[in-house]
Amino acid sequence: MIGDFSDLIGRIALGDRKAFAALYNRTSPKLLAICLRILGNRNEAEEVLQEVYIKIWQRAGAFTAGSATSAAWLAAIARNQSIDTMRARKPIADEIDSVLDLADADPDPETQVVIRDEGRRIDTCMEELEADRAVAVKRAYVEGQSYQELADQFGVPLNTMRTWLRRSLLKLRECMER
Repeated sequence: MIGDFSDLIGRIALGDRKAFAALYNRTSPKLLAICLRILGNRNEAEEVLQEVYIKIWQRAGAFTAGSATSAAWLAAIARNQSIDTMRARKPIADEIDSVLDLADADPDPETQVVIRDEGRRIDTCMEELEADRAVAVKRAYVEGQSYQELADQFGVPLNTMRTWLRRSLLKLRECMER
């Protein structure tokens, strides 16, 4: 999906259906691959891809060429839509359990205790962060929201949000190393 699609996105924002078709033809294989990698199911990935292009059509006017590359913007929409779909599938706890099951089909009791302890340590360390920073970290790294989305939600500039997240991750690392 290497390339700049800013011109096509700009034309889509004006309602140009030919530009939309051209964008679809040039980007759909890569965006489908992103959806498939996250969801692990081709039929579901294809359905999500349709939703991705609906969002692209609806949000083309919000794309700002200077803020991100067009390819990154498109990939972020696919990634976020896939994560939203995965989250809606079943509770997050079930997802976490299935990931752990894939990592180790039958963890021994000692491993289970270590996993639970690590989870408690992470929770404890998250409590040491300022409340808004902890929420931002959770939304960015658990829920998959973009830095720009978070900056908009918290009413801060994009670079401020990047600083918040970077400093929060450093604090979490320090806490986890204790």
